Amino acid sequence: MSGRGLRTYALLYLVFLYAPIFLLPLFAFNDASTITFPLKGFTTRWFSELWGIQAMRAAVLTSLKVAAISALAATALGVCAAMAVTRYPFRGQKGLMGLIMLPLVLPEIIVAVALLVVILRLGLDTGTWAVIAGHTLICVPFAIAILTTAFAALDGSLEEAAADLGAGRIATFRLVTLPLVMPGIISALLISFTISMDEFIIAFFLTSGEPTLPVYLWSMLRFPKQLPAVMALGTILVVLSILLLSIAEYYRRRGIRRAGGNITGGVL
Repeated sequence: MSGRGLRTYALLYLVFLYAPIFLLPLFAFNDASTITFPLKGFTTRWFSELWGIQAMRAAVLTSLKVAAISALAATALGVCAAMAVTRYPFRGQKGLMGLIMLPLVLPEIIVAVALLVVILRLGLDTGTWAVIAGHTLICVPFAIAILTTAFAALDGSLEEAAADLGAGRIATFRLVTLPLVMPGIISALLISFTISMDEFIIAFFLTSGEPTLPVYLWSMLRFPKQLPAVMALGTILVVLSILLLSIAEYYRRRGIRRAGGNITGGVL
């Protein structure tokens, strides 16, 4: 295929992929209670009405709590796994890492059903903490992928120099390793937070009386009068997701550039 054909294909693919997202702000600013063309007029009242929906505010707070705790847990586990992979090779490492990264390729509905069965078999209750555990599980592979790159790009001679100067392992990690890989940690944290905020299937299976925001939005699709407000909230979420991913990519590139690595690929 020629270069022009590839560019045309890429353009059509991007239009197909992102056109539905671009419809969100169109209907969010449309002065009509129905999601139809032609547009009636411009308004911002749907955004102001968001704060008057108490259930939506509760869902936002639940999602923020779940995303924050899941992101912190996944990033902490990712740091440990990335250090183990890049600093302490061991037998069976590739197989073990393959199992850890398995949620990346498994359909989420299979992961959700498996988690639900395990939780019920253990006699535990579903709810917010079950959702946090599920989100941590699916966020850990993303955190490991980012942090492994950050640790691999780190010059090991810097840690050796700190050890030669009398610093212990904890001091070396705190004063040398941690500052150098901090951009990667911030990137992994933001990516995990964004994934948790947007995740629906696992939250749908494991939530109970406190639904996350995606689950709440799905339930609101049954009420046509609430759809414009849903579109308004969806617009805000898309903007915030793009912002967080952009910041995460900035810190990822900053970390690799600081370590002298090659800035190729990315999270975007």
